[in-house]
Amino acid sequence: MARLSLSAVIITQDAAAVLPACLASVAFADEILVVDAGSRDATVEIARTAGAKIITQPWLGYGPQKQLAVRRAAHDWVLCLDADERVSEPLRLQILQALEAPPFYAYTMPRCNRFMGRWLRHGEGYPDLSLRLFHRAHGRWSNDPIHERVESSGPVGRLQGDILHESAASLADYLAKQNRYTTLQAQQLLASGQRVGVRQLLMSPLLRFIKFYLLRRGFLDGIPGLVHISIGCFNSFIKYAKTMAEQRKED
Repeated sequence: MARLSLSAVIITQDAAAVLPACLASVAFADEILVVDAGSRDATVEIARTAGAKIITQPWLGYGPQKQLAVRRAAHDWVLCLDADERVSEPLRLQILQALEAPPFYAYTMPRCNRFMGRWLRHGEGYPDLSLRLFHRAHGRWSNDPIHERVESSGPVGRLQGDILHESAASLADYLAKQNRYTTLQAQQLLASGQRVGVRQLLMSPLLRFIKFYLLRRGFLDGIPGLVHISIGCFNSFIKYAKTMAEQRKED
């Protein structure tokens, strides 16, 4: 059965180590579009060799960068991935089936995170539902500089196959990325005018641990699951600590 055409769009910056697996996983798409923010490694060459269309765009922030990629795609149906993600075989089959006669204009799918050598299947690491397949006339990326999301104008379907996400090459890299993220989150809170205090500083990490490690059984993922949620709780603490530090400068 004929299906609707699909553009796979990927944003990159110095992603040579992970990009080949991502590109191979979306080879079924009718177009692969890579929007690169100025890589200094072999990212662009790898994308070009794979037959991808390449656009160079200085970094705009996560949401705006992804929305630009969506706008520049050749087809209305888009599948959005980060360079350290790839489409699993079950998800590939589900996408192709959905595009034969889609009852929805947008679809979420589980994202499975690999952390410390283990695919997390519980707690905060799974199912980590992400809306990544959509018709661009009915969805768009938010303008958030971090924790961006697709905003859909209608009902959303769900696919069962996983996006596979390599969290980081090393724990040190992962921690460095989390430090950058918490800074962006603090800036976002400050820009919104929201005041934070000791309650958020103390309660947010505790409630996060209870929700994901105990209620959602993150403990079943062993030591990687414990380390993952511990870093997540620390991130909650540091996000508010950074915000409070800036607020105290203004007081």
